[in-house]
Amino acid sequence: MERTMFENLEVYQLSENLADTIWKMVEKWENFVKFTVGNQITRAADSIGANIAEGVGRGSFRDNRRFVKIARGSLYETKHWLRRAFNRGLISQEQIDHIKPLIDELSPRLNAYLNSIKNPVS
Repeated sequence: MERTMFENLEVYQLSENLADTIWKMVEKWENFVKFTVGNQITRAADSIGANIAEGVGRGSFRDNRRFVKIARGSLYETKHWLRRAFNRGLISQEQIDHIKPLIDELSPRLNAYLNSIKNPVS
């Protein structure tokens, strides 16, 4: 299958990496935790890349910017659920230390991507 424009974006690839890392972590949890906190954290993490893709697919700079802002909100939601999971003893400091650099890189990249989306007419 041919790659679409959003798949070539580094910010999108980074969001996929974060989502896949979280998925692998959550799939090992017991059912109650997996279907409560696990469901929330994987949905939030998957939503980052999904919103980047949807914004590109909308075809207008305004829609693209709006969806990148939604992706940024999903990143913050992911951070919230990671804090909940850590505080509840579901993830270790080692796992946090593995995920934190991904988040620390993704956050400014989302902002940079947002700032790069300009109206082609202006």
